[in-house]
Amino acid sequence: MRGELNLSIAPRSGEVPPNVFRGDMTFRNSDAGILRFPFPLDTDRFEMKGVGVEPQDRNGPTAAYRSLFDIDEHYLDEVAERAFVLDQDRSRYHVLPHMEEAQWEATDYIMRALARDFPAHFSYRREDRNCRWENRLLGERRDFTFGRAETLPCEAFEYITRQTQGDFVLMDQRQSTLWLDGGMVTAPYGWSFDFILGMNWHDWHGTLVGAVAESRVIDQALRMTMMLSAEAPQRRVTWVHAVRPRLDKSLENKIVWQHDVDGVTAETVPDDIFVRSEFQQLYRVPRSNAIIFVLRNYLLSLRDVARVPKWAARLHRVLRDLDPGLARFSNIHFRRECVDWLVRFDDGRPLSPGAGPDTDRLEPRP
Repeated sequence: MRGELNLSIAPRSGEVPPNVFRGDMTFRNSDAGILRFPFPLDTDRFEMKGVGVEPQDRNGPTAAYRSLFDIDEHYLDEVAERAFVLDQDRSRYHVLPHMEEAQWEATDYIMRALARDFPAHFSYRREDRNCRWENRLLGERRDFTFGRAETLPCEAFEYITRQTQGDFVLMDQRQSTLWLDGGMVTAPYGWSFDFILGMNWHDWHGTLVGAVAESRVIDQALRMTMMLSAEAPQRRVTWVHAVRPRLDKSLENKIVWQHDVDGVTAETVPDDIFVRSEFQQLYRVPRSNAIIFVLRNYLLSLRDVARVPKWAARLHRVLRDLDPGLARFSNIHFRRECVDWLVRFDDGRPLSPGAGPDTDRLEPRP
């Protein structure tokens, strides 16, 4: 009989839901959290130049880049949020039957990386098929047999992704394309994992009418991803302009989040508008040849952006000059109000290239 997964920090069914990324939305970043944010803008103008991937070598301008699967100060809150979403909607996790080998291989890959990058929080030992996993942050310790589902409280990939920040997709490569054949997705931005499960690359990305540049990028990204090697993982940081710090902006949850704009005014923009960085990572697991696609979201309010002078000036210039023809930004909310608020932090001086903060000390909260 399967044991229970220790998720005591997550509310049980029927109890009050977590209120950090929903409800009162009490999400806040510490000073250290601001400085480790993966700011997505490395130039003063946003353009669709291509796929924009680079090696995932555990190096980068902030601490968010320095591990394969980042763990930060929001870990417990994000794990609780995921548990709540899954309790309300089980369709957010699914792995198709033919991906059984891939999900075990991906689980092993993630556990090894977490134990290596965060040894104070995680440990993992495997001898042949005998495994021991420990998550000290959740008080979870488990002996299990690799490949035997009955030795874990749930499917292997669900087990580890319940304990990891970020959304995860498993892609299978066949018939000269990639297929989305599994995943754990509880924080999508404007899409439905359940709807696209089982689709191929072009079907799930869809046709972007009027955005030829983005369509070209999708084709290019497919070619590059199919050439991904196990020895050379890739990453990129993309972004959206988000209203309030809600993680779950799935289509299933739209009836709730469509009202996030209610009550936002020019006066509340600094606290209600967020840069939502999506740190995307691609890992090939060699035995099954599957690809782990990670979509890790980070949130930073405009008021927190303003505490890093370079970031505030750069965001002002990007929003001010943003091409409205770019489809993914055509419905940006409160752009003018954001530009008007950020202009006070931009004196027009040239900014250094790159996305790093160029400081280890924050300005006072404006």
